Amino acid sequence: MPNIRIISVDLQKEFSAKGGKHYRLHQNVDFIKNTLVPFFRKNNIKVAEIISDYRQPRPGDLDDSTRPGEEGYKSELPKDIKLKNVWIKCMNSPIWTRKNIGNPDKKPGLPYQDTKAFTKWLNSTIGKPENVDEVILIGLTIDCCVFCTAQELRFRGYKVKILREAVDTYSGNPKEKEMILSNPPLLNWAKVISWDELKKKL
Repeated sequence: MPNIRIISVDLQKEFSAKGGKHYRLHQNVDFIKNTLVPFFRKNNIKVAEIISDYRQPRPGDLDDSTRPGEEGYKSELPKDIKLKNVWIKCMNSPIWTRKNIGNPDKKPGLPYQDTKAFTKWLNSTIGKPENVDEVILIGLTIDCCVFCTAQELRFRGYKVKILREAVDTYSGNPKEKEMILSNPPLLNWAKVISWDELKKKL
């Protein structure tokens, strides 16, 4: 059986639930909650998770959202299918972190890149590239954070795939999603796999 690891990116209520600052209707959220989660639970498959703390200050981006301690920060994934060691980022790319990230009681510092810490998280949570057959990405969004994560993983030598039914664009527009999944630049960094194809491997 191949060593396949799954990473969920930014599946947080700020983007996925009504009332969230960046909420749009995303079909992938229902698919993840009603199809993937029961399957993972039944087959004892654990998912790694990357989430965001988008509080200010964030030079170059004036957004202030996914604030720790607030509803929008919460993940849509139930705890029983998640690996405990969650990576928290503060920009689109996962290598960006900062002091007090994820801490609702302390003021966050300025974003900075910490490639060493992200490498340590990957090695301990996912495994080194030579020991992993495929990394499957799910979550939000393929025109932003999922895309940036795919790039970063490919730079590090991982074989990256995007689960078609489990991702979406920021807008939630099906035509936009299909265009992105069918063309470069995304296809330069990751292959697209369907749920039927993935099930046969798991």
